[in-house]
Amino acid sequence: MLSLKNSLAVLKRTNALLEGHFILSSGLHSPNYIQCAKLLSQPYLASKICNSLSKKIKKNFKKIDLILSPAMGGIIIGYEIGRLLKKETIFCERVLGKFKLRRGFNIKRNSRVLIVEDVITTGKSSLECVKLIKKYKAKHIGFACIIDRSSKKNLKIKNKIISQVKLNIPTYNKYKLPINLKNIKITKPGSRHLK
Repeated sequence: MLSLKNSLAVLKRTNALLEGHFILSSGLHSPNYIQCAKLLSQPYLASKICNSLSKKIKKNFKKIDLILSPAMGGIIIGYEIGRLLKKETIFCERVLGKFKLRRGFNIKRNSRVLIVEDVITTGKSSLECVKLIKKYKAKHIGFACIIDRSSKKNLKIKNKIISQVKLNIPTYNKYKLPINLKNIKITKPGSRHLK
């Protein structure tokens, strides 16, 4: 498995770890943003991270029937993990603000479903995926992601998260911003509010 040091080196080499003032899809503010699209734009480097994550998933989840990823960020990660684990992989998309299955995708009743994301901060998207799994009367078995940047303060997920990298990056409510962050122009990099 790829060490934390080597994983961070790959993220830095691909410019996936950004500094500035960002509003995350959760609405929280942060001095750092993980742009996994930059990592994934270099598949030969991303494959090192995905290979390592797939080994961690195998070690922690004995039986997986299906991988579900939220669009947009989780699609490529889910695909690659599904390829490595030889599992069917589908994704859900927002329709009028709620995750839905489209494109003929289905979750079979009683199937064991793993949610795979690029980054988990609060777990909001992941928990929306859990609701979808329950709607189809399937069993949610866990969460996996490249980057777990959650904190006990902001995390809505109570289950264990399997990740390649755990980063402790602060997040702030818009009313409690530190002065140095207030003085930096805001960037909204996520895909949640794209029209």
